Amino acid sequence: MFVPVVSVICICFNHEAFVEYAINSVLNQTYKNIELIVVDNGSSDNSYTIIQEIIQKNPAIKFLRFSETVSNTKAFNTAFKQSLGTYLIDLSADDVLLEDCIENQVDFLAQQPDNVGLIFGNAYHINKNGTRVKPYFEVDERDKVTDFLLHKTNYLRLLSTGVIMCSVASMFTRKHFEILKGYNEELFFEDLDYWLRLSKVFEIKFLDVFLVEKRFLQNSLGNQFHKNDEFSRKINKSLRQIYKESMVRNTSKVEHKALLNRIHYSMDQSLKNKQLVDFVKLSLIEIRCRYYLLK
Repeated sequence: MFVPVVSVICICFNHEAFVEYAINSVLNQTYKNIELIVVDNGSSDNSYTIIQEIIQKNPAIKFLRFSETVSNTKAFNTAFKQSLGTYLIDLSADDVLLEDCIENQVDFLAQQPDNVGLIFGNAYHINKNGTRVKPYFEVDERDKVTDFLLHKTNYLRLLSTGVIMCSVASMFTRKHFEILKGYNEELFFEDLDYWLRLSKVFEIKFLDVFLVEKRFLQNSLGNQFHKNDEFSRKINKSLRQIYKESMVRNTSKVEHKALLNRIHYSMDQSLKNKQLVDFVKLSLIEIRCRYYLLK
């Protein structure tokens, strides 16, 4: 029986309080044919020392270290070049895989046709202490999602709203990652751009099970959009770039209208957070999108 190698690339940036939990969650998987690559992305805390102590006990772990912090996209692409896996997982060092996560993902992905490049499932939100707070996607009494449209995740839905993405609970194929030439290293974050590019050409499937625990912190990426600090400005710049590239990628008025709705949401968030520069730049993109819609 074919047992594919799964490469888990775990990127750590100042996650000294959590990185051991993340690594152990990979080491303790029921699925065993795993290649674990840990990347220290220029951490200034005690992360490096903690990682080295774990590697001494688990020498099969591969390790990369950046002396200065780079984008997550560059960190992952660099590690990917050293990986061997047929399937890939992009794991943040503050998140945790449930012990049967990879087994469930591999079983499900192996059943999919060749044009499926990514699968994803549900997650538990956890706090800094590891206590489960709520599901990422709302579930019923059987722990099944109430949003049945998750099973129909496609380019149009991803373009119109971000609430259907759960990238931390995803697994994607090496083949499709190579076809799409990996993550865009010009961007500061990876998931939205990659999901959009992939879903425009290939398919995404949803697995209705809990796969991971996603740690929700005040400095989590999702909390940094449209705020006023250097980190947030890099994120907002990347988001605007994704919108611009989506305009070029779109092939129908329906897609342009979906993108316009997404831009309007970002504009509202910019105003809410008093980010006038971000708002003005988004407004210019909005005008361009309206032009595409009228063509």
